[in-house]
Amino acid sequence: MKTLLKNVKLVNVFTETIEETNVLIDGEIVAGVGTYYTSEDADECRDLAGKYVCPGFVDGHIHIESTMMTPWGLANACLPKGTTSVVTDPHEIANVCGVDGIKYMLQASEGLPLNVYVMLPSCVPATMFDESGANLFAKDLEELYSNKRVLGLAEMMNYPGIIYGDEATIEKVTECVKKDKVVDGHAPLLKGRDLDKYVSYGIQSDHECSSYEEAYERIQKGQWIMIREGSAAKNLEGLHKLIDGPEYQRCVFVTDDRNPMDILTEGHIDNIVRKAIALGKDPVRVIKMASLNAALCFGIKRAGAIAPGYKADILILDDLNKVSIKEVYASGKCIYADGQISEIKKPLIDKKLVDIVSNSFHLDTLTKEDFYVEPKGNKCRVIKVIEGQILTDEVIEELDFTKNNGINTDKDILKLAVIERHKNTGHKGIGYIEGIGLKEGALAASVSHDSHNLIVIGSNDEDMMVAANQVIEMGGGMTVVKKQEVIAKLSLPVAGLMGINDAATMAKDNETLRSKARELGVKENIEPFMNMAFVSLPVIPSLKMTTTGLVDVNQFKKVDLFV
Repeated sequence: MKTLLKNVKLVNVFTETIEETNVLIDGEIVAGVGTYYTSEDADECRDLAGKYVCPGFVDGHIHIESTMMTPWGLANACLPKGTTSVVTDPHEIANVCGVDGIKYMLQASEGLPLNVYVMLPSCVPATMFDESGANLFAKDLEELYSNKRVLGLAEMMNYPGIIYGDEATIEKVTECVKKDKVVDGHAPLLKGRDLDKYVSYGIQSDHECSSYEEAYERIQKGQWIMIREGSAAKNLEGLHKLIDGPEYQRCVFVTDDRNPMDILTEGHIDNIVRKAIALGKDPVRVIKMASLNAALCFGIKRAGAIAPGYKADILILDDLNKVSIKEVYASGKCIYADGQISEIKKPLIDKKLVDIVSNSFHLDTLTKEDFYVEPKGNKCRVIKVIEGQILTDEVIEELDFTKNNGINTDKDILKLAVIERHKNTGHKGIGYIEGIGLKEGALAASVSHDSHNLIVIGSNDEDMMVAANQVIEMGGGMTVVKKQEVIAKLSLPVAGLMGINDAATMAKDNETLRSKARELGVKENIEPFMNMAFVSLPVIPSLKMTTTGLVDVNQFKKVDLFV
């Protein structure tokens, strides 16, 4: 089947120009571009009357599990937003279910109109401080590299392991490089000699930069910079100067972690493109960053452009500056038009894998005594949340343990618990957090990066207990509790990370959670469950909570709650 798109304004990402021309599609590829193609060359001719066409957008780094949707759900959500390809790191489900989790994601994304490329998780668990459901070494990943959709090794978060010569960590990187595959990085605030050593192993990118100066040094040293706009971490404002100079040629756009409501209401990669254009950036250059740059970064051949021999992932736009998407072609087939997406079949998944990911929660019922902190003084290390970032600070606070076991909602000091849920070890880390804004009640979730243990934040132990037990009862999910009553919940039965419903249903339930959390006092600039999820990730500075207690990420060591 040949289709001619006639009278288009083509965004040429090679020359960074807009050309009035025709585009001929033959099956899954672009057969040619030029005014010399006519209706006689095609089975179908569509006169687009001057509408813009550009390549489909590519998300260079996403954790599908963090959208709380399966790959099928994500495809339905982001194809209408113009994202035709994603590069995913399934380390969330791998931390819960190991290699079986990765195989599940590969099967769950097979044959979708959304191109799903996979980077194999590099850090399962993320660090020696984590307790995950699996431990993956280089040998465990070997068989997976043979899959044609596997592009390389995902974000190497254990940068101390690289710098200080941990053999198992370095082996994962070197084995990937030997296969001429891509290795992504993750090393916030690393610079100078340490950055040189890290990059020297072949680690080619980073999505954790939050300032222009930090990103510029990475580009100087040959890395790609992934400009991230997720639901919790938003870095475009701090990095937008990269788009003005030649540095843009080493930049791609990513969402990393984005919830379904934000995708449906604000958009996906198209949202970042619009924001960049609103900051005064050239639309053609920005679209190039959202398409061709990502394909070049990962070595995805014949993708990211509208040119002869390239995959026909094409967007039709009513307005270039507003990035108003009228139609989406995926592999030459019109998948979205007139506000409707074509039906997408769910991939077939091995029953054994389905059973494994559906039975991942192993934890006994909790009591309020499980959340009690035995006072050993008054001064405590407290995790301080930074609005708009997943970075945290450490602050020292004097707590009054004669009242509510140290919790003080007037000073925005809440209790935080991270409880091991994979093997029922009974391990738990209890401490305090500042900056969430909760005035009453509690929040609990089985999504807590990257080991995904049970995490709870609350204003009192009773509500924390009820919230935690609701998540346990659901076999994974999120909940909001007020006065020992569940006022909102979201079931995530797939590894405690993903739901089985469509994007609209997931988004509605997720928005209910967010609104109920805000009714209890959570600040407007805090993404409650997304921010909470990163409080337990001990590779993001500076103070984090794990199942075995507090970790000072800058010093890469455990520290006591009491000072």
